[in-house]
Amino acid sequence: MRKHFRPLPLLLPLLLAACVGAPTRSPHQPAIKPPTTVLTTPGIQVAPPIDKPSVPPSADVWDQLRSSFAMADCDADPSVQAWARRYTQNPKQFEDQLQEALPRLIYVQQVAAQYDVAGEFVLLPWVESHFQSLPIRRRQPAGMWQIMPVTAGAMGLRVDGHYDGRLDVPAAAHAVMKLLKQYHDQFHDWRVADYAYNAGEFSVRKIIQKHGMPADEPVIPKWPVRNVTREHLTKLLAMACVVREPARFNVSLPTLADEEHLVQVKITQSMPIARAADHAGMSVGTLKNLNAAFRNDMIDADAASYLMLPVSHAQQFRNALLEQPQTTANDDRRNSGTSKMTVTSVPVAKVQQKTHTVRRGDSLWQIARDYSVDVTQLRSWNHLNGNTLKLGQMLQVSGAAD
Repeated sequence: MRKHFRPLPLLLPLLLAACVGAPTRSPHQPAIKPPTTVLTTPGIQVAPPIDKPSVPPSADVWDQLRSSFAMADCDADPSVQAWARRYTQNPKQFEDQLQEALPRLIYVQQVAAQYDVAGEFVLLPWVESHFQSLPIRRRQPAGMWQIMPVTAGAMGLRVDGHYDGRLDVPAAAHAVMKLLKQYHDQFHDWRVADYAYNAGEFSVRKIIQKHGMPADEPVIPKWPVRNVTREHLTKLLAMACVVREPARFNVSLPTLADEEHLVQVKITQSMPIARAADHAGMSVGTLKNLNAAFRNDMIDADAASYLMLPVSHAQQFRNALLEQPQTTANDDRRNSGTSKMTVTSVPVAKVQQKTHTVRRGDSLWQIARDYSVDVTQLRSWNHLNGNTLKLGQMLQVSGAAD
């Protein structure tokens, strides 16, 4: 997705990269859809919360992935084998990296199945980043898909100083798979879809107009494209080759315990990342790594209504959210005298509420972050229905006992 492109009417222009393996089916043939639960989603940016992983035991994940491959096999081209051997030249390191990537890979596999995208593209983030949410640099590609900022806009992904959809695992996966599906619907060849993903749709259409569609052979089309685009498809097929025949390269494919699968957990209010990590029983660093789209220290429920968590921590997080309002209710009952506990004998000093006067450039989100409170709480304290603020407006930014 580091390439340049020009948009066409009614078509999403994109620069993305891909790398995956190959089955013996024709490259024009659609992928075989694995028997996995479909994730329904009203749009690209926000995928629905999933409380349980819709995947089989991880021992079967690789079989399902192989069954969804739709391009050529390991022996289709010597360059495919050469890259497969480069990926696996240090078997232990390869296995460790793949183990680390497996939670995200399995999640991407679910999304690819929903869009009926060839299984090779599940491995696309390996080619781009080894499934790592790479750091954001100004006007540079970011996230495990390495999406350019302008491309993200065309895909419908929000990118700003507070949230970057390129690093949102569900949002970016849905956006990429939707795009690849559109490319295949247009070109009816997964190899060409990969070229379009890497070199841009406009460039591919120009080549088709001049040279026509590529034949089934050779597997790597002899089109006048840049070497990096041709190599992109080769890498994709190479990684799929390793998945297809791991023993051939002296590696073992890892498995993942059910409790380590990633699920989406619904959130209804913004909160500091540190509080979310505490609720989930995770370190702040681990939670931020799984939810890297939130660029500051706040989880903005207006940007994404879910968190990605391992199954082993999801229920703890949900339970903690349920306990919060209950604690508040208990406090209210104590103060009103309806509880058996009495606190009237303990003098409580009144504390001055904090306020903030709205200045030019202020936003509700930024004010909430500055005072370490939730946006929803700010709205509640100040009886706001939306995010609109007025210059000079005085906002309450703390509770009565802060």
